[in-house]
Amino acid sequence: MRALVVANPAATTTNRDVRDDVLTALSGELKVDLAETTHRGHGTALARQSRDDGVDVVIALGGDGTVNEVVNGLLRQGPGEDVPLLAVVPGGSTNVFSRALGRSRDPVRAAREIADSLRAGRTRRISLGTASARGATRAPAVLPDPALAQQAADAGAAAHPEWTEPRWFAFSAGLGFDADVIGRVEAQRARGRRSTGALYVVQATSAFVLGRERREPAMTLDLPGEPPLDGLFLCLVSNVSPWTYLGARPVNPSPEASFDAGLDVFAMGRVGVFRMLHHVRQVFAAEPDARGRGVHRRHDLAGLTITAQRPQGWQVDGDHLGTATGLRLCSVAAALRVVA
Repeated sequence: MRALVVANPAATTTNRDVRDDVLTALSGELKVDLAETTHRGHGTALARQSRDDGVDVVIALGGDGTVNEVVNGLLRQGPGEDVPLLAVVPGGSTNVFSRALGRSRDPVRAAREIADSLRAGRTRRISLGTASARGATRAPAVLPDPALAQQAADAGAAAHPEWTEPRWFAFSAGLGFDADVIGRVEAQRARGRRSTGALYVVQATSAFVLGRERREPAMTLDLPGEPPLDGLFLCLVSNVSPWTYLGARPVNPSPEASFDAGLDVFAMGRVGVFRMLHHVRQVFAAEPDARGRGVHRRHDLAGLTITAQRPQGWQVDGDHLGTATGLRLCSVAAALRVVA
């Protein structure tokens, strides 16, 4: 079998020695070519070309951002029998998708697992999601002056009132609070901070306590066959459970989410600090079941739409993509074949 390893050399937890060990672990079962990404979107281009070239397996070596680029490249022309298999070797800080597939957190051990699965023919088809944004702009994640940030977002929304082309996501998408936290973390990383669970906690706390969105929630959730839910500041859309991790600890707002079902959504309206702490404890529990005042949960949705009265941050698979005034999300069953 021909395999292409799409490796992100800047991934958080890999280096050249690890990459070489991964290639060695794979080469016994596969004829392996290596391509290293050099810029944003490069993984998408490489994966798209691999489909045109008839490659059998594409192996993403990197974090969730690398995986998302590869997925979008493989499915640029839509699902089909000619799409290469996808395998993932974890190389980022969180690796949600890889962990959802049951891969080891150690890259070399994960590569050996992939080789064993290919030898045994263990594959599965999984559902994925697509996200289209309205009023989307590539505004910076964080600007020093909030007024300037809002001005840039408003200008972008006015200039791009249409919906963007759908973008694939593997495990999550969101508009509002979660994307803003990711944007804050990315801004800190750009200043040299390491991506850790503690950094996410600090930025999430700051965004909740000091941010405008909790006090003046601007989002509305439209679900099939239901009246709109308005006054929301948080809308987490999940394709798998858990939604993410803080270190080894799962964050699980939608415990029923699965690659074998549609999309799940977890939304919250205006809540105070103590009520929010109660819900945080619920999503961190050993048997998570967040519910109560201000919480809205739905399971196995074919699609949903989130709109906002003013531009909000948006994200897919943990990657902050700027601001938007709406997200339209759809589930696509059996979209991609992966190494199990």
